[in-house]
Amino acid sequence: MHGPLFYSKILLFGEYGIIKDSKGLSIPYNFYNGALKIDKHHTISTHKSNASLKRFADYLDNLQSESPELVSFDMEALKNDIDAGLYFDSSIPQGYGVGSSGALVAAIYDKYATNKITVLENLTREKLLTLKNVFAEMESFFHGKSSGLDPLNSYLSLPILINSNDNIEPAGIPSQTENGKGAVFLLDSGSTGETAPMVQIFMENMKQEGFRNMLKDQFVKHTDACVEDFLQGDVKSLFGNIKQLSKVVLENFKPMIPAQFHKLWKKGIDSNAYYLKLCGSGGGGYMLGFTEDIDKAKEALKDYKLEVVYNF
Repeated sequence: MHGPLFYSKILLFGEYGIIKDSKGLSIPYNFYNGALKIDKHHTISTHKSNASLKRFADYLDNLQSESPELVSFDMEALKNDIDAGLYFDSSIPQGYGVGSSGALVAAIYDKYATNKITVLENLTREKLLTLKNVFAEMESFFHGKSSGLDPLNSYLSLPILINSNDNIEPAGIPSQTENGKGAVFLLDSGSTGETAPMVQIFMENMKQEGFRNMLKDQFVKHTDACVEDFLQGDVKSLFGNIKQLSKVVLENFKPMIPAQFHKLWKKGIDSNAYYLKLCGSGGGGYMLGFTEDIDKAKEALKDYKLEVVYNF
């Protein structure tokens, strides 16, 4: 057995903000993917994934008995496959902010959910929200509270525009320009980040009024503007807003930026060669970079590994 491929994702805008109803925009990233497979020989390399799926299956069994109206699975098939050596064969790096657990959740839902919502039917807002809620509950097994967006992205393989917590829609994003100098890129921090502790720091900060005001008046404001600019293809305005967003993050989200990158982050803002922002919850993994001139950015970041994900 070899299930379909599910892709990683990149949240271009909206990390942390969507917790507080900012807009968000996420796109599939097919450089990384994963699929369910069976290894009848139960080799060492697949054992860890298989053991994790066994625990996940118990969690899902519990979930469907607690919320039968939300989702149900063919538990018998899932458990038989796990006994037969089911594992998730994935190239998606874990703890890098590109949605490794999201792809797994999408794959399990796709294969084992009964009366599932399929990608081919007419996806109304209600159906999208139902999917998002199902995925949020499923993904909570991996890292505490989940929004369900990563699996949704993986499952649909479409860009998703998040207008607010309960208003999401597939988004048409401007098509890429082949020879454009502007680019979105991933910068590898060389270490993994744990989502849960980062979200915990954020929630602690949210108890302070000053932080809440900054979030609303600056972070969410610039995030929303970035999403609008990006969807409309207004590159000039986009870079003005990204620069502001990059500054706000450097000033207020220091723990989420690996210490060795604080200087590099500031260098981008000061030189305008590139602007960095968080990719997912931060603390390690990838950082996202935006530049109006990819050659200039590559020169300024020549000691680092860059992966271009989008050209304008």
